[in-house]
Amino acid sequence: MSVIKVASHSRTAAVAGAIAGVMREADRAEVQAIGAAAVNQAVKAMVIAKSYLAEEGVDISFSPSFVEVMIHEQARTAIKFLIEPRNSKE
Repeated sequence: MSVIKVASHSRTAAVAGAIAGVMREADRAEVQAIGAAAVNQAVKAMVIAKSYLAEEGVDISFSPSFVEVMIHEQARTAIKFLIEPRNSKE
């Protein structure tokens, strides 16, 4: 599964489209963000993606957790959101 990385300057609509696209193909997505501003953009993008997918009858949920990532040979703590379908309306 590829990781969608979100920065403080990421466009929420673009990230939401990426999340929705990955969900359509892989049925789960992972989003990572470091820092308060990036986490804010990630959360907004997940809410937008939730509305995109709801139009297709897919309800998603997000599970946050901490993850350690290496950036320029330095360990940083990121927030990881695992996005999975809750149920589908058929």
